Amino acid sequence: MPAVDLRPPAIFLMGPTASGKTALALQLAERFDIALVSVDSALVYRGMDIGTAKPDAATLARHPHRLIDIRDPREAYSAAEFREDALREMDAIAATGKTPLLAGGTGLYFRALQYGLSDLPEADAPLRERLAGEARTRGWPALHARLATLDPLAAARIRPGDAQRIQRALEVIELTGRPLSAQQVGARRRFPYRVLKLALMPEDRAALHARIAERLDAMFAQGFLDEVRGLRARGDLHADLASMRAVGYRQTWQHLDGEFGLAECRKRAIYATRQLAKRQITWFRAERDAPAVDPFRPGSGMRAQRLVAGFLASHEPHSPLVNSLKPL
Repeated sequence: MPAVDLRPPAIFLMGPTASGKTALALQLAERFDIALVSVDSALVYRGMDIGTAKPDAATLARHPHRLIDIRDPREAYSAAEFREDALREMDAIAATGKTPLLAGGTGLYFRALQYGLSDLPEADAPLRERLAGEARTRGWPALHARLATLDPLAAARIRPGDAQRIQRALEVIELTGRPLSAQQVGARRRFPYRVLKLALMPEDRAALHARIAERLDAMFAQGFLDEVRGLRARGDLHADLASMRAVGYRQTWQHLDGEFGLAECRKRAIYATRQLAKRQITWFRAERDAPAVDPFRPGSGMRAQRLVAGFLASHEPHSPLVNSLKPL
């Protein structure tokens, strides 16, 4: 007989931006004994509320999300730091008898959490500032061209406009003297949790695009421009910070710099968000062990609920969950 897997359960709820991850996570939290952990590289930042679609205060009071508002926007936050933080929070949740549900769209965070990361050097602030200064003068495509000569494999995986990843690759090369691609081999130790993965994968791309546009318009109506104005007014933030390169924030910052009008800002932010969603869909499609749930199809919530109930029941063989489901 196969050995019984005694690891505690955990749920990964992943998917592209605007696909309804938060709404589904909240619905599941109403029906199961779970606690929520955010897996989002923008939600970690304090003061970035509207443009990140951060859950409101009433929602967070009813269903707290761990790993939200844990960094100032001027601070960096790495996948390695996320892994350490997430494992700590998962252990704290499991110790209470609850099941951790990790929801978000940052695929690298999910992968780092489950499979580990290479032993890469920590961020070097002076070096990063020098590279950012070069980019302001020459442009990120020029630095991407430099990366292509130093590490062709890494450059092939990184878009010429992906400032954050270009900067990190060049940083690692300068600090270690070795190509980043030669060092990116995760430490594949057995993950201490038994995981159910759910991937929200919209089949109707037009519906996702419509939701992206509607959500952005709602953000502007809620005061997104004023939020970015407030961040700029602090005086210690700039457009090259990882926080300010988040989709929506980058384009709004440029608009407030006078580079283009509000209509063009909206157009560029929608396009950038669509491109982000496309990359996320490609990433999560590679998660072969993640059942796909189309969030725009009727009954998708019930399907997700049944998958979670069956998973939790398999951990507790006598659980009545599967037979007591109610439609979402």
